[in-house]
Amino acid sequence: MARIAGVDIPNDKRVVVSLTYIYGIGSSTAKKVLKDVNVSEDIRVKDLSEEQMTAIRKAVDQIKTEGDLRRETQLNIKRLMEIGCYRGIRHRKGLPVRGQRTKTNARTRKGKAKTVANHKK
Repeated sequence: MARIAGVDIPNDKRVVVSLTYIYGIGSSTAKKVLKDVNVSEDIRVKDLSEEQMTAIRKAVDQIKTEGDLRRETQLNIKRLMEIGCYRGIRHRKGLPVRGQRTKTNARTRKGKAKTVANHKK
Protein backbone atom coordinates (compact mmCIF):
# COMPACT_ATOMS: atom_id res chain seq x y z
CA MET A 1 0.00 0.00 0.00
CA ALA A 2 1.17 3.50 -0.83
CA ARG A 3 1.31 6.07 1.96
CA ILE A 4 0.10 9.63 1.39
CA ALA A 5 -0.56 12.16 4.19
CA GLY A 6 -0.11 9.43 6.81
CA VAL A 7 -2.80 7.19 5.27
CA ASP A 8 -2.28 3.87 3.51
CA ILE A 9 -4.19 4.08 0.25
CA PRO A 10 -5.20 0.86 -1.58
CA ASN A 11 -2.93 -0.28 -4.42
CA ASP A 12 -5.49 -2.06 -6.59
CA LYS A 13 -7.88 0.88 -7.06
CA ARG A 14 -7.64 3.81 -9.46
CA VAL A 15 -5.65 6.76 -8.10
CA VAL A 16 -8.66 9.10 -8.12
CA VAL A 17 -10.62 6.66 -5.91
CA SER A 18 -7.67 5.84 -3.64
CA LEU A 19 -7.08 9.52 -2.81
CA THR A 20 -10.60 9.77 -1.40
CA TYR A 21 -9.50 7.46 1.44
CA ILE A 22 -7.72 10.51 2.89
CA TYR A 23 -9.94 12.54 5.25
CA GLY A 24 -10.58 15.92 3.64
CA ILE A 25 -10.17 14.79 0.03
CA GLY A 26 -13.32 13.99 -1.92
CA SER A 27 -13.72 13.03 -5.54
CA SER A 28 -13.58 16.59 -6.92
CA THR A 29 -10.45 17.47 -4.92
CA ALA A 30 -8.80 14.19 -5.97
CA LYS A 31 -9.49 14.98 -9.64
CA LYS A 32 -8.09 18.50 -9.21
CA VAL A 33 -4.90 17.19 -7.54
CA LEU A 34 -4.31 14.67 -10.34
CA LYS A 35 -4.95 17.32 -12.99
CA ASP A 36 -2.43 19.66 -11.33
CA VAL A 37 0.33 17.02 -11.33
CA ASN A 38 -0.54 15.69 -14.82
CA VAL A 39 -1.39 12.12 -13.74
CA SER A 40 -4.14 10.14 -15.45
CA GLU A 41 -7.19 9.32 -13.29
CA ASP A 42 -7.44 5.84 -14.82
CA ILE A 43 -4.01 4.61 -13.72
CA ARG A 44 -3.83 2.27 -10.72
CA VAL A 45 -1.82 3.17 -7.63
CA LYS A 46 0.51 0.17 -8.05
CA ASP A 47 1.40 1.38 -11.58
CA LEU A 48 2.47 4.88 -10.46
CA SER A 49 6.12 5.81 -10.81
CA GLU A 50 8.06 7.20 -7.85
CA GLU A 51 8.12 10.70 -9.41
CA GLN A 52 4.34 10.67 -9.81
CA MET A 53 3.88 9.54 -6.19
CA THR A 54 6.18 12.33 -4.98
CA ALA A 55 4.27 14.91 -7.03
CA ILE A 56 0.93 13.69 -5.63
CA ARG A 57 2.32 13.79 -2.05
CA LYS A 58 3.48 17.40 -2.53
CA ALA A 59 0.10 18.42 -3.94
CA VAL A 60 -1.79 16.74 -1.07
CA ASP A 61 0.50 18.42 1.49
CA GLN A 62 -0.80 21.80 0.26
CA ILE A 63 -4.36 20.79 1.28
CA LYS A 64 -5.54 20.72 4.90
CA THR A 65 -6.25 17.02 5.61
CA GLU A 66 -6.48 14.40 8.34
CA GLY A 67 -5.46 15.59 11.84
CA ASP A 68 -5.29 19.29 11.08
CA LEU A 69 -8.75 19.29 9.47
CA ARG A 70 -10.29 17.21 12.28
CA ARG A 71 -8.74 19.53 14.88
CA GLU A 72 -10.05 22.63 13.10
CA THR A 73 -13.56 21.14 12.88
CA GLN A 74 -13.56 20.29 16.60
CA LEU A 75 -12.34 23.79 17.48
CA ASN A 76 -15.13 25.33 15.36
CA ILE A 77 -17.74 23.25 17.21
CA LYS A 78 -16.17 24.13 20.57
CA ARG A 79 -16.27 27.85 19.64
CA LEU A 80 -19.98 27.59 18.76
CA MET A 81 -20.67 25.96 22.13
CA GLU A 82 -18.68 28.59 24.04
CA ILE A 83 -20.40 31.60 22.47
CA GLY A 84 -23.78 29.98 23.20
CA CYS A 85 -25.32 30.40 19.77
CA TYR A 86 -28.24 28.21 18.67
CA ARG A 87 -26.01 25.72 16.85
CA GLY A 88 -23.67 25.53 19.84
CA ILE A 89 -26.57 24.79 22.20
CA ARG A 90 -27.79 22.02 19.88
CA HIS A 91 -24.29 20.50 19.87
CA ARG A 92 -24.14 20.70 23.67
CA LYS A 93 -27.52 18.98 24.08
CA GLY A 94 -26.70 16.32 21.51
CA LEU A 95 -29.61 17.24 19.25
CA PRO A 96 -29.69 17.72 15.46
CA VAL A 97 -28.01 20.97 14.48
CA ARG A 98 -29.31 21.63 10.99
CA GLY A 99 -33.03 22.08 11.49
CA GLN A 100 -34.24 18.48 11.32
CA ARG A 101 -37.39 17.42 13.14
CA THR A 102 -37.00 15.82 16.56
CA LYS A 103 -40.52 14.70 17.49
CA THR A 104 -39.92 11.57 15.47
CA ASN A 105 -36.60 10.32 14.07
CA ALA A 106 -33.34 12.04 15.13
CA ARG A 107 -32.27 8.77 16.79
CA THR A 108 -28.70 9.03 15.53
CA ARG A 109 -28.14 12.21 17.55
CA LYS A 110 -30.45 11.48 20.50
CA GLY A 111 -29.35 7.89 21.09
CA LYS A 112 -31.46 4.90 22.04
CA ALA A 113 -35.07 5.74 22.93
CA LYS A 114 -35.70 6.19 26.67
CA THR A 115 -39.22 4.92 27.35
CA VAL A 116 -41.33 6.94 29.75
CA ALA A 117 -43.63 4.95 32.08
CA ASN A 118 -47.42 5.36 31.63
CA HIS A 119 -47.07 7.55 28.58
CA LYS A 120 -49.34 5.51 26.28
CA LYS A 121 -52.46 7.17 24.94
